[in-house]
Amino acid sequence: MLSTLVASPAAAESVLAQDHPMGSQIRKHEGGDRNARKAPPDPGVQATVAGIDVSGWQGNVDWAYWWNQGKRFAYVKATEGTTYRNPYFAQQYNGSYNIGMIRGAYHFALPDRSSGATQAHFFVDNGGGWSRDGKTLPGVADLEYNPYGATCYGKTQAQMAAWIADFSNTYRARTGRDAVFYTSTSWWSQCVGTAARFAHSNPLWIARYSSSVGTLPYNWTVWTFWQYTSSPIDQNYFNGAYDRLQVLANGG
Repeated sequence: MLSTLVASPAAAESVLAQDHPMGSQIRKHEGGDRNARKAPPDPGVQATVAGIDVSGWQGNVDWAYWWNQGKRFAYVKATEGTTYRNPYFAQQYNGSYNIGMIRGAYHFALPDRSSGATQAHFFVDNGGGWSRDGKTLPGVADLEYNPYGATCYGKTQAQMAAWIADFSNTYRARTGRDAVFYTSTSWWSQCVGTAARFAHSNPLWIARYSSSVGTLPYNWTVWTFWQYTSSPIDQNYFNGAYDRLQVLANGG
């Protein structure tokens, strides 16, 4: 059940022109599914929690519907670059919280537009913060193909790794939390490669539209979130039982 854009014409125009949803460029470059599927968890995974992610494209979300579909967490797009703020953020972020979900926010990174620190500050200042209330997940850096040009935003692997570290370090300084990284193995291999080691600190959210997660980006041995389908909405698993999701929300 997708909502339609119902806010002001200016808000709708802003979404159409500037809002790149999580995974939109990965699906464009790597292909994606067109049919909803209930993907089985990886072998060895003992438990999962189901969730969704949304952006301005979903407009005002019917959170009761998704709660009744068994979704227990949600990530909401807050910002992109340093100019775009999701006009539906309050309805989506607060609505998911009020229905009982554990929620968080994400930022679509544009590494060629400004520094990682600048974008992390913009993200935190516009909904990407964190509080130890047991219902708020750490913020996400959405790291994927450039919607406007060069795949790796004109950066070498070392330069991209430095940009990501700048974002991550600034986000941690502002919130006390390590940012989650959303990406695909293919993009990361091309644009970051082995230039940096983030697996010891930053939880991985892997995009893989298949029945299994497959190979993970360099140096990660475990995934924390898995976006496995985009139909009829972006759907995800958390790798663990509900109490472990609560631990992540509380700072663990």
